[in-house]
Amino acid sequence: MAATEPTPPTPPMSKADYVYTVLLDEIRGGRIPGGTALRAGAVARRLGVSITPVREALRRLEKDRLISYEAHHGATVIDLGDEALAEYYGLRAVVEGLGARLAAARITEDDLAGLRDLHRAMTADAEQGRHDRLGDRSRHFHLRIVDIGGPAFLGAHARSVRNGVPVPAEASLWLDPEQVRRQLQAHEELLAALEAADADAAERVMIDHIRQAGEYRKHH
Repeated sequence: MAATEPTPPTPPMSKADYVYTVLLDEIRGGRIPGGTALRAGAVARRLGVSITPVREALRRLEKDRLISYEAHHGATVIDLGDEALAEYYGLRAVVEGLGARLAAARITEDDLAGLRDLHRAMTADAEQGRHDRLGDRSRHFHLRIVDIGGPAFLGAHARSVRNGVPVPAEASLWLDPEQVRRQLQAHEELLAALEAADADAAERVMIDHIRQAGEYRKHH
């Protein structure tokens, strides 16, 4: 019996990587909203590290277009204006709507089962008040549909659109119980359209779903 190759050890996360990971998650999850000032000293104390890795992490976040620096103000989490938000949600509606249309013709029973499992997990989180989990789960739900519809490159385009936005575009929405109910209802309608292989309905529901999220975001 051949000897099994040992698995190489995973290098430990550097302090700068740790700070970057934490801040990225907090920004994209809405726990640090747009317009918030990020003071390096305060972040260092909160995370139990020195100033140096915090400054390195902030430079990476600036490169990601998640924060900006202004004279006498330091680092601030970027917030989008109405025109940029409208463009973002419009582009998402086009790309993810097409993904849903194509998915209706390609989706398998296994694909549907995976989406249903994810939807059930979101529903359970909502019922138990774990709203902070819903944004990430919703992103996975949407991108899984687009990957099913456009496995060659449409999924990559959808990720590029989402990752190019320097604010947590849906964070506040998933912290609002009424919006949670509406969004989960839209997901149920999407699943029904996909199961019925109804491309027109799948595209329409996805587009309406994203536009409604955009309207909410614009006013909050």
